[in-house]
Amino acid sequence: MKLLLDQNISRKLIPLLRGEFPDTAHVADIGLAQATDRQIWEYASQNDYVIVSKDSDFRQLAFLLGPPPKAVWLNVGNVSSTIILEIIRDNRDTITHFSDSSEESFLLLSR
Repeated sequence: MKLLLDQNISRKLIPLLRGEFPDTAHVADIGLAQATDRQIWEYASQNDYVIVSKDSDFRQLAFLLGPPPKAVWLNVGNVSSTIILEIIRDNRDTITHFSDSSEESFLLLSR
């Protein structure tokens, strides 16, 4: 499973997540730093990514367009990157199951 971290999540988390999610990327590292949510959505769809964001706009796209791609919304407010890392790692199995599901398009994770 490939995670694509949105602009609002630190790219410093990429090497820390690669043990659990080896193909993790950040939008800025693939030339999408200034892209719209829709452009990110389309890139993720074409490249088999699951989008991870603190932005609720991807939730709306997930319900409007359906998968692929899929979107994980971290509904955590303004928290440290350490907390975000912890949430993603603690929910590894949930994210994996979500990614493998043919019916789900959106996953909400919170503290």
